[in-house]
Amino acid sequence: MAESGWLAEVARAAGREAGVPVELLGEYLALLADAAVTGRKPHRAELDAVALQGRRAAEMGVSAGSVVQLYLSAARLLWGRLPAVVRSRDSGLVRAAADAVLFVVDTAVAGLAEGYTEARRQQVRWEETQRREFIEDLLRGDADVGRLVERAEPFGLDMARPHQVALAAPTGRLTGTEPIVGDLERAVVNREGDREVLVATKDGWIVVVAPADPPPAAGAAADRLGDFVHAEVSRATGAGPWRVAVGRPYPGAYGVPRSYEEARDGLAMAVRLRLDAPVIHAEQLLTYRVLLRDQPAITDLVHAVLGPLVGARGGAEPLLATLEAYVATGGVTTETARRLHLSARAVTYRLDRIATLTGYQATDPAQRFTMQVAVVGARLLGWPENGGASPAGAAREVPPSRP
Repeated sequence: MAESGWLAEVARAAGREAGVPVELLGEYLALLADAAVTGRKPHRAELDAVALQGRRAAEMGVSAGSVVQLYLSAARLLWGRLPAVVRSRDSGLVRAAADAVLFVVDTAVAGLAEGYTEARRQQVRWEETQRREFIEDLLRGDADVGRLVERAEPFGLDMARPHQVALAAPTGRLTGTEPIVGDLERAVVNREGDREVLVATKDGWIVVVAPADPPPAAGAAADRLGDFVHAEVSRATGAGPWRVAVGRPYPGAYGVPRSYEEARDGLAMAVRLRLDAPVIHAEQLLTYRVLLRDQPAITDLVHAVLGPLVGARGGAEPLLATLEAYVATGGVTTETARRLHLSARAVTYRLDRIATLTGYQATDPAQRFTMQVAVVGARLLGWPENGGASPAGAAREVPPSRP
């Protein structure tokens, strides 16, 4: 068209003002000029073309504010250089031209924003899918290592560095995890001082992948990842108290899944052992892992030492809980009674009953050690509920939201 030269000048000036490529204007200026001269409203296809420019802007990484500024600046600059119709002394003509131009600006910017928003929404969904698939493959540990290292780069993970995994599990039902995950990720990033952090949800847990904790300075308290995560997630309301388990740090692509397995086993063991500690570190459970290395032996010990308790009136659980508390208190009857909300006489009666049924005296230090190991084994095996089934299988049956 004859006006293409001055329209191009307007486009370049608007681009300079907004700092945005002028190609994103498309046919927008022509629509404005046509509306001012003829009063024609844009067709649906022309508005769709503007929305397409919004999508292009999002894909190019141009901010929404910048591309909208481009369109508004272009409209302002064009108005000052429109043909003589808008400079007519006929106020009716000027008003009609202004109305037509403002209509195009309004509908075009709305379409531009809609196209931009839809493109960003699709991009976010794609990024979330990529993130979810990457985390699944990373924690599973059976993906192609070379490809996994490449996929880790956009997330800021240097797989050569040691990383550790923390799992946070609420006692109640957890709904609306996005705010918690977002707040926790920002907190951990601030703690680490870089972006080498991943926070996500999996199997009802919140998963944190972070660089290994550095050794504490001499005389300073260790600011450990597990304690930090527990403090942050505890700010969430409506989910009950939280329990956090942390695996040991390991380097390499296989280090993350190894740490994750330790953290997952730590949560399961904490449930089985009924541990009160809100934060569980994998190294604290090494003794229990040793016990489970020889499962036939620990199963035989549980049945040999504690098996007779099954025939007790009321079942084995009350006596097992009494024995467990008695051992935990170092053999102090009054403290055991306080923990179980019983009288000291009731505790003594139960201990005598245990001795009668099993032949082991909990008051004897040597025999108490055997009974302590048997009690720990019983908890790890889920005895007597499942009869001493595989602890690995039993642990997977524990709902992650119930510590």
